[in-house]
Amino acid sequence: MPIVWVINDKAGNIMGRSQLVIRNGRIIDGTGADGYFGDLAISDGKIVAVGDAVGSGDQEIDAKGMIVAPGFIDIHTHYDPQICWDRLATPSLEHGVTTVVMGNCSLSLAPVRPNGSAKLIKMFEKIEDIKEPTFAAAVPFSWESFGDYLDHIRPGLGINIGALVGHSALRYYVMGADSQERIATDGEIDEMCRLMEEAMAAGALGLSTSYVDIDEDGRPVPSRLADMREKVALCKAMAKSGRGVLQTVPYFIDIEQQLANIEELGDISLASGVVCSVAPITYSPVAPENWKRSLAKLEEQQRRGAKVFGQSMPRSFDINIILSETSFMLYSVRRWDMLMKLPLAERLAGFADPQARPVLVEAAERRILPLLRNMAVGRVYSPENEKYLGRKLTDISQELGKSLADVMLDIAVADGLKTEFQIRGAIHADPEIVSTILDHPLIHIGGSDAGAHVTQFCGAGDTTDMLERYVRSYGKMSLERAIYRMTGEPAKDWGIRERGTLQIGQAADVVIFNADTVARGEEIFVGDFPGEANRYVRHATGIEKVIVNGAVVLDQGQYTESRLGQII
Repeated sequence: MPIVWVINDKAGNIMGRSQLVIRNGRIIDGTGADGYFGDLAISDGKIVAVGDAVGSGDQEIDAKGMIVAPGFIDIHTHYDPQICWDRLATPSLEHGVTTVVMGNCSLSLAPVRPNGSAKLIKMFEKIEDIKEPTFAAAVPFSWESFGDYLDHIRPGLGINIGALVGHSALRYYVMGADSQERIATDGEIDEMCRLMEEAMAAGALGLSTSYVDIDEDGRPVPSRLADMREKVALCKAMAKSGRGVLQTVPYFIDIEQQLANIEELGDISLASGVVCSVAPITYSPVAPENWKRSLAKLEEQQRRGAKVFGQSMPRSFDINIILSETSFMLYSVRRWDMLMKLPLAERLAGFADPQARPVLVEAAERRILPLLRNMAVGRVYSPENEKYLGRKLTDISQELGKSLADVMLDIAVADGLKTEFQIRGAIHADPEIVSTILDHPLIHIGGSDAGAHVTQFCGAGDTTDMLERYVRSYGKMSLERAIYRMTGEPAKDWGIRERGTLQIGQAADVVIFNADTVARGEEIFVGDFPGEANRYVRHATGIEKVIVNGAVVLDQGQYTESRLGQII
């Protein structure tokens, strides 16, 4: 519909008719500025007026008593497989997220050779806990180039996608099995750079790599074999597009190596000019000074002139372990990890074997004793386990006179391994320390891992958790600052153009929510993944409407038919 504008003589506000007007809300525009009461007008997917006099609209929304903010941006997700069958990236939209960045941690689904998908699947299965039957049922691998993959997922998007090229996928595409054996030749680096430039031209947002991840055989993923000349060359190739960010996971197992990784990112940033992002920076009572040392190292890189940021999340690192599913928490317990790779019937037999029990118990209590001490029993399935519901393993252990691992295995075997064991408040749980990390100028709100580890936790919900706890409950951050940190700031630093603020000319990504009731909701275990797979989800409360590129895609918790998401 053509729009006719009339300029209000004194205030300079635009008046006229638009397609959608949001009225009477408290506008917090994503710049960090104080909120104000006003209206917002949208046409053709863009914000066309903000303020006191924005004219009328074909459709109008009364946001009285609500906050009107830019749609939230989640810079660390792994929706690469899920977006193939779920163009809404559920449940992130329910938490006010209108843009997700995927392809993190060196993993993407492209580029991929016709016979190369098996390796990518195995790496996703090991690192992100997305199972092979899910891939077989719903990820067609009908593409080869990164641009072809983007073309495959583009139709019908209900959410905006920022896609990183996975360094391990890129390296494997060019070098094959040698990608995990040696450094690249000059010719191989040139080919990787050519593909990187093509991907950026096709719409990629940047590159991801990893210093820590291992593959299905326990070997370093391809990106870990890259030398500095390869990393710098790829970042320079990326930067030719005029934007680009390098995301990575540090070697968090050893703080000295993590600090060295951050320093190397500083070198890469200075050599190439790109923004580098390291995830996650967290607090652990086991190593209580590590977060301070990481922040100090980021500050050191800033003083050098490098653009290196960390990522951290508001939620504590709560996790569930279900022996019938997958668990990266058990990778270090080799005998348990070997059983976890078996079909369920064989797995159950292995964990139930009385001859193997002493070895399994000794291995667990040697490798993961702090985890066992923090475990409580969640969902149970057999009548004999109902008495343990909600109880800590330590209490049950003392009552029965058995070891912690024995108790865990007895309960799990009685439930056919389906018992939910919960670990709560063990890591990144102190609100004073976490709020200090979250408020640091060199930290971005990120690290959600939404779309990955779906049988261990629901990564979606960090945005509503931030608003529910750190703004409303703890009072650690103003609403304006929290919104800025989840909208305007990542858009600016990550080169996400025309998004993140409610300003004229910006894309109309908007979330309308009730600041008094917004909450992330409880985790629910559901069986809605392809390949007869399960996952945890959270359904937020207090999110009234979510608008993506000018269309309401979520209305009071219900999805509409609107699908105007874009590759950004």
